[in-house]
Amino acid sequence: MTVRVGILGATGAVGQRAIQLLDGHPEFELAAVTASESSAGLSYGEAAKWRIDAPIPESVADLTVRETDPDAVPDDVDLLFSSLPSGVAAEVEPGFAEAGYVLSSNSSNDRMADDVPLVIPEINPGHLDLLEVQRDERGWDGALVKNPNCSTITMVPTLSALAQFGLERVHVSTLQAVSGGGYSGVTSMEIIDNVLPHIGGEESKMETESKKLLGTFDGAELDHHAVEVSASCNRVPTIDGHLENVWAETADDVSATDVEDAFRGVESLDLPSSPDPLIEVFDDPNRPQPRLDRMVGDGMAIAAGGVQETASGVQYNTLAHNTIRGAAGAAVLNGELLASDGWI
Repeated sequence: MTVRVGILGATGAVGQRAIQLLDGHPEFELAAVTASESSAGLSYGEAAKWRIDAPIPESVADLTVRETDPDAVPDDVDLLFSSLPSGVAAEVEPGFAEAGYVLSSNSSNDRMADDVPLVIPEINPGHLDLLEVQRDERGWDGALVKNPNCSTITMVPTLSALAQFGLERVHVSTLQAVSGGGYSGVTSMEIIDNVLPHIGGEESKMETESKKLLGTFDGAELDHHAVEVSASCNRVPTIDGHLENVWAETADDVSATDVEDAFRGVESLDLPSSPDPLIEVFDDPNRPQPRLDRMVGDGMAIAAGGVQETASGVQYNTLAHNTIRGAAGAAVLNGELLASDGWI
């Protein structure tokens, strides 16, 4: 069955990446795109300042851009991918869910809400059952699901592999690509020959979202994992790919081999966008590197390497493509899980 989908905020960087990923998708047909009032009524080709290094799909270029309003989106659209700025999303997403639309959202608002599933499909697919609570509490016919922050999604699949060893504390230092700030988010004069040692709000997102993703849902409420996470987030002059240095402390004594085997043991899913393997483990201590490894698994896999034993656990490096696995691809994959599990 083909699922008709739409994109809210389709002209932005994440919306453009979603359009690229949906082109030729085996299950989804892109039927609607929305943007700001100034773009509404134009063709997508006229409205979008296309930045992706591939042509706009012809079928999308001719689509008429709609207003970001439930009344403007066709009733036969089954699933919406939201790539709106978080302030706008906080205002409009509840209205779409109340109108009966199911949303897979990349926007940061409501990620930590008690009744909103925050999901990485290979890690915590069962958290989708929280939608029953959401619908009961909010009276929605639709639903709202979030994917995590791009830096969180790079690290958490590896942490989930370490949970079996009694994961207690995590320290992470990120080296995040400029595309994570959007096309105009960081100027060239700021970042060339430089590193920005702070990204507003990023540390707290990693520290809180990780605990929610690794938590357990008992059918009524979600208990967050007890792991302590401390993050330092830095912007570096790479275009795509967030590289992270992780120090993990575990209750059990673990070897580098134990950790590498655990990473390789994290299973993929039988969904079109889920890569196999989910975590690509490199033996070379010089890998992963953003330029060489951000497209492992077509940009949907997590790369890991440099695993070393420490006095209290392990240290390793992990990498993911921040606009594919960390944003648009994550939302598309959550949409695939929603469809597979019968939520739409």
